Amino acid sequence: MIAVPAGPVTLSDRRTERRWTVEVAPCLLSAHPVTQALYAQVTGGSPSTAQGGRLPVEGVSFWDAARFCDALSEREGLMPVYRIPAEGEESDEIDRDGSADGYRLPTEAEWEHACRAGTDGPRYGPLDEIAWYRGNSEERIREVGGKRPNAWGFHDMLGNVWEWCWDVYDAEVYGGYRVLRGGGWFDEHWSCRASVRRRSHPTFRVDDVGFRLARSVVR
Repeated sequence: MIAVPAGPVTLSDRRTERRWTVEVAPCLLSAHPVTQALYAQVTGGSPSTAQGGRLPVEGVSFWDAARFCDALSEREGLMPVYRIPAEGEESDEIDRDGSADGYRLPTEAEWEHACRAGTDGPRYGPLDEIAWYRGNSEERIREVGGKRPNAWGFHDMLGNVWEWCWDVYDAEVYGGYRVLRGGGWFDEHWSCRASVRRRSHPTFRVDDVGFRLARSVVR
């Protein structure tokens, strides 16, 4: 886990042409997406289409990711963040304990703040040097950490797998659909930018969607 400093980040949505600024509190974020090896250690499961311990876990829903966060928290003696319905009973509602010190999904503001790492352009470096995307991935997922990290030490913020974030995308239009960030191994270059937002239903499992861990700095 890498410490993310506090600071403002301005998010935008091309569909609605909205822009809004969020003050991000200090937090911790994992250096790369959760791997298949770690996911299997914690859950005993291996849901991914392509298999490999150092590959990002994919084929996981938002609910799978939240359950993993709670399971890892319990394994490490931390307080779980989420209160999750039993599998098969998911709704659009999930309770979150803001005082808990366990693992959770990042907010999209935390994600973008960490992705940008003090930069203000569409990417934190030349795309071929920092990301696996359709132009260089040979249309397959790649091991984490294979590309240059950003200035704060985060790998694969762009490309390889899209990452689940905590936020609801647009409740009035899309109901409980959650935000995805980062772009994936099958995406064109225009999807691999710090500001790009995508959405997915929290029960969907897709072979280019994974997640990254966050923790709050609890005082």
